Amino acid sequence: MADSPSSAWSVSLGELVTALGGELHGPAELVISQISPLEAARPDSIAFIASPKYKAQLATTGAGCVIVSPALQDEAAARGAVIVTPDPYLYFARLTQWWAQRVRPQPERGIHPTAVVDATAVIGAGVSIGPLAVVEAGAILEDDVVIGPHCVVGARARLGAGTRLAAHVTIGFDCVVGARCIFHSGVVIGADGFGFAPNQGRWEKIEQLGAVRIGDDVELGANTCIDRGALDDTVIGNGVKLDNLVQIAHNVHIGDHSAMAGCVGVAGSARIGKHCTVGGAGMILGHLTLADHVHVSSGTLISRSVLKPGLYSGAFPFDENANWEKNAATLRQLHALRDRIRTLEKQVKS
Repeated sequence: MADSPSSAWSVSLGELVTALGGELHGPAELVISQISPLEAARPDSIAFIASPKYKAQLATTGAGCVIVSPALQDEAAARGAVIVTPDPYLYFARLTQWWAQRVRPQPERGIHPTAVVDATAVIGAGVSIGPLAVVEAGAILEDDVVIGPHCVVGARARLGAGTRLAAHVTIGFDCVVGARCIFHSGVVIGADGFGFAPNQGRWEKIEQLGAVRIGDDVELGANTCIDRGALDDTVIGNGVKLDNLVQIAHNVHIGDHSAMAGCVGVAGSARIGKHCTVGGAGMILGHLTLADHVHVSSGTLISRSVLKPGLYSGAFPFDENANWEKNAATLRQLHALRDRIRTLEKQVKS
């Protein structure tokens, strides 16, 4: 397998610690040219250990420097350079951010000659609009917004300062996006919600007259879709993180700093609290409420409101609906039935 292209960039440990903090034990002049996992690290790599359960890898890693907590300081220092910090995983996250700012290609400011920008659009300072992008009438792009190739920003839409759209992102008309958001390729904001009225064996479209409002510091993975509301807006709070292929239906509200993994689906008008998480392929039915700090395991179907914080898990085989309802009702009483059987068994033995 061929090596990935090199960034051809390096930094001394002294410079790194000056920028990010931490307590360095080892030579400040040691040059680091890549961030690596422990098992693949080389002498010019920096790696990290987030949990003491991985400390055995200290003996085998080839990393020139390892980021550890105070609990592993002595063991790590015995093998070479070490940066000590209370939270190595958080330090690693900030290191990747700092590194990316220096090695990733930066878009050129200005409007590419092939982009189509309506004369009534408002373009802030330092904005970058890439090849073949379209910015429609009345759209507002605040300072330092980045619009990637082939993106579409609909009429009267607004993007907050520092927000970045990768290639092929669509922002529908009247939708509002906060500051410092990151939307990856294929994201669609403001498509029509799924609304149809039955009419003599056919479906009559219900026009979706709301929009989408997204807060600050939101990140959306590739091909994630957030539908516009039917009447009121669909609302995504500050700091929300959605993985690839997540579907958020019309009029859903997601509270601040909640996160959802890939292939999660949230049906219409559900209300998700703050600091909630949903594992991959989790499903939340429409018109339900999840309280703050509710955590849903992967593959779990949430079919009723959850008003108490905690971790929720479960799956149930499908069946004809009448049978399923009977079985589901019985399953809820399974622990009580078990206790009754145990009591009867004791009575029989005695």
